[in-house]
Amino acid sequence: MAKILSGPAWVPKFPTSTSTDDLVDPFKSNVKKFIGALKKAGASVSISATRRPPQRAYLMHWSFKISSGLDPAPVPAKAGVEIEWVHRDSTGNPDGRASKTAADLMVAGYDIAFEPALSSRHIDGKAIDMDISWTAAALTITDGAARAVTIRTGVKNGGNTDLHKVGASYGVIKLVADHPHWSNDGH
Repeated sequence: MAKILSGPAWVPKFPTSTSTDDLVDPFKSNVKKFIGALKKAGASVSISATRRPPQRAYLMHWSFKISSGLDPAPVPAKAGVEIEWVHRDSTGNPDGRASKTAADLMVAGYDIAFEPALSSRHIDGKAIDMDISWTAAALTITDGAARAVTIRTGVKNGGNTDLHKVGASYGVIKLVADHPHWSNDGH
């Protein structure tokens, strides 16, 4: 099978799920309970990613690396992903600028903020990316031990440290360095 040059056409291939049903238990059940408590409390929840196919992780990882300056020639192949990372000029020689530009477009298309890992909690079904927000002066939410917790201070979104404690009570741990990312262990 002929390989297809890297570039933005790869971005929609191997889509990441946004369904909590694609997560694995017990994390799936924990996430559903946490999101249920958030919604019952009046918070808005928007899920952008749950389970990610390993092929997508491969594409995201290597496009980021090449965009950051890695020579695409030694990038290992991945079964089922017939991508050609090395672009060539009209004489058949490797064209580093074209290879980097294609990778830049992929990184932009994936909306990558942090270096993607080849192995991650998303691939394992143990992570979720979600935006959480509320407008009320206070958010009163039930934690994992069935206690009412009222959050009155801090930002009114998923970056709130008091909300992180509530999430942890459900076994949904916030990765502070990555705005939308929550997982079974904070990674």
